[in-house]
Amino acid sequence: MAVVVRMLLARILALIPLVLGVVLFVFIVMQFSPVDTAVAALGDANPTPEQLQQFRQENGLLDPLPLQYVHFVWHLLQGDFGTSVITKEPVGQVIATALPLTVQLTLLGLLIAIVAGLVLGVTSALFRDRWPDQLIRIVTLAGVAAPAFWIAVLLVQWLAVGEGLFPTSGYVSPADSFGGWLNSLALPAISLALPVAAQLTRIIRTSMVEELDKDYVRTARGGGLPPVVVVGRNVLRNALINPLTVLGLRVGYLLGGAVVTETMFALPGMGQNMIQAVKDGDTAKVQGFVITIAVGFVLVNLIVDVLYLIVNPRLRSRS
Repeated sequence: MAVVVRMLLARILALIPLVLGVVLFVFIVMQFSPVDTAVAALGDANPTPEQLQQFRQENGLLDPLPLQYVHFVWHLLQGDFGTSVITKEPVGQVIATALPLTVQLTLLGLLIAIVAGLVLGVTSALFRDRWPDQLIRIVTLAGVAAPAFWIAVLLVQWLAVGEGLFPTSGYVSPADSFGGWLNSLALPAISLALPVAAQLTRIIRTSMVEELDKDYVRTARGGGLPPVVVVGRNVLRNALINPLTVLGLRVGYLLGGAVVTETMFALPGMGQNMIQAVKDGDTAKVQGFVITIAVGFVLVNLIVDVLYLIVNPRLRSRS
């Protein structure tokens, strides 16, 4: 346990410059935006050049970029993402409202992907080179190649418009109706999960096949242990170590894919709000949304690293 704690602290310390680098990258990229913040904020009032200049002076837009970055980071450390110059509302408040929906969609998609990946991957490995394996490999190949937005279009046309089983858009809070919440997020979550499930299936199958070919499996089977015990207690546990290492990257894919998926299904999450902020030229909101998603991606990978340390005793012994 002490080894895990030490390595966790080392990971956290290593993430600090990474997060600062992400913040710096987002800040610099936003400086190249063709949208003038002053014009976006005062455009409807037909401002004079003097009024635009006064707005830039009052909001620190004329300060040197290094000074603007220091002020930006200082406010971030205090939990202040700034205020939208368009809607005049705190960006942190907008994020606090939109983030829960994105997290719900991501976790639901992750759950579907993990369950489908486990079932299909284990089945494919146990029936190696037979027709179930061949069928699953064809399906997963199609799943890896298909983008989430295209899958979303097909699901809407088939299950929402054609069969009327799910709504085409909208969101129901789980506090109002759990069934309505699940119904409103089912299609977006499935469209997000299918490409990830296909990738996990291929990785789990490969790891399972490698474990099944090892000597300890043949010894256990020769000793009379039931196949369910051999596969469930030994093979599956060892085979899941490698898929766990890529799970963090897949969660990052889900977070990124949620931006497009939420827009397609008109879900009021981070993606929908970020697209609208880009259209409005709301720099503060765009920076807040991008940094939140990036930091979330970093934290997810930290959690996966910790889980990897816990389930892989060989790595802990080397440390």
